[in-house]
This record gives sequence, structure tokens and C-alpha cells, in this order.
Amino acid sequence: MILFPAVSVLADEKPRLGRESMMDTYHRNASRLAANSFGLPLYLDSFEFEEQVHVDVYGIFDYPFDSIITLLKVPANWCDIVALHPNVKACTYKERSGDWLLTFYIGRKFYQPPEEADLIVYRYQNVIQQQGYQDIVLTADAGPFGTEDHRMRFEALSLEGGKTFVHVSYGYRDTVTLRLAEKFYFATLGRSKVGFTVTGTDRNDKPVHIGGPRGAIERNAVRYYFAIRTFMDTFRYPEESRFRMRISQWYDLTSFYRKQLFDLEKQEYLASKTTEHKNQVLLQRSVGN
Repeated sequence: MILFPAVSVLADEKPRLGRESMMDTYHRNASRLAANSFGLPLYLDSFEFEEQVHVDVYGIFDYPFDSIITLLKVPANWCDIVALHPNVKACTYKERSGDWLLTFYIGRKFYQPPEEADLIVYRYQNVIQQQGYQDIVLTADAGPFGTEDHRMRFEALSLEGGKTFVHVSYGYRDTVTLRLAEKFYFATLGRSKVGFTVTGTDRNDKPVHIGGPRGAIERNAVRYYFAIRTFMDTFRYPEESRFRMRISQWYDLTSFYRKQLFDLEKQEYLASKTTEHKNQVLLQRSVGN
């Protein structure tokens, strides 16, 4: 079963956050950024309602707003970001009629050649650009298992002291086919998989974390959040060193949350990503741009 990285903001979701509302979110959640289970200035909220599954991840990057937006406004850079996710086997970008399209090759967490992957084509958009604020959205009408309304969203807000408040949202609209597949998966192979939201405590007073589709989407959103952070952390190094550093750092970041994010031993992850990256380079050459 592929728990694919799908993303969406649904049609009936609250209106997009602008600069003022993003700043309000930052101030209202200052305490959650200061103290949380991540041990970082990071928190998340998620929900599941009927066929809608959605998560919002908020955090602070120790980089100036302009340096972040300069990199993330380049569609090609998103392929290097999302390809860190174990389920993303490759990513290519192409400009068509003024639109930038990103194709995600989605597969299992272990190595797979791109021809064995499912394809999701996202449209990249710079939705809102204001002084000290940016809203970037990737949308796809359809994905695996008949899912719809896939969307990944990235917001950034300039803060004092050369820092940036960021928001990554992630979700999708599922189908009967997917819900049946999920029911089987979470009753068998995925029964021990959990997310980050704490739903209570067990008889030993230890936290109980959310499972099922909400747990899955929380895991994927945090994987993408760390992918963006890793991309920023490694970009200052020579180009020939970045990929190797990027996959190693991403793995080390996620390994702090082994209960939620462990999938492969480090050497297996590094080896599979190295081969997948070579595949991605060849695919991009065939696409152009």
C-alpha cells in the first residue's frame, strides 16, 4: 500500500491567509512554538471530516524572508525538495503556456524505477506576494486511488531578527476506493503507524498518538517541512556537495521522530535516493527546460 504524499486545500476551506492574518496566527501561537513535543519552534493541526483530510504545519526558520523566497519562487527547486520524501521516486518540471508544471513520481518507500511509479502533475503558482509575505501553492486535480483536489501550500512571513514564520499545508479529498484500501492497510501493515497529535494517555500515562489517515497525513506534512528546511540549510554549500548533504541531513532530522517517521535504515535510504536522483536527472533532460 502506498501512503502517497498528496496535498490539498479544499473548496470550502477558510479563505487564504494574508500577511495580517498570518501575523495574527504567529502571535496567537507563540506559546506552542516555544514549548511542544517536537523540541523545535514547530507545531501542527490536522482534521479529518468525511472525505477531507488536511494538516497545517507551522514553524520558524532561522533564515531571512528574502533568502527563502528567492529559492522557493523557483519551480525547479521544488523538485529537489519533494524528492527527499521516501515515496517520491523522482520529480520533473516544465513550463507550458506560461504555467509551471511539476510531475511527482509516487511509489513505495524503498527504491523503485520511475516507470513503476504513479504520476501526479501539479501546477505551481505564486498566489500572493506582499511586502514580507509570500503564498505559494501546488495544485493537482487528481491523484492515486481516484483522489481529487490535491494541494500543497507554502506561506512565509518575515519576522524580526532575520527569521521567517512558515506554514506548510497539506491534504486531499479521498474516495471510497482509498478508504477501503486505508482500512485494510491500517488494520495490517500500518497498524503501528502513528502521527504527532496526542489523543490521550495509556494505562502507563504515556501519550497515545493519532493513527489512521490523519496520522499518515501528519507524517507526510512533517517530512515535507523538514525537506524545505534541509534544502535551505544545504544551499549555501558548493553545488556538487548539496545533494549528498541534503539526503543525509533530511534523514538525520527525521530520525529524531523515529516513532512516526522511520521507514528505512539510513544506508538503504541514502542508496535508494542516490539512484533515484540519477533517474530524476535523466528524466529532466528528456523533458527539457
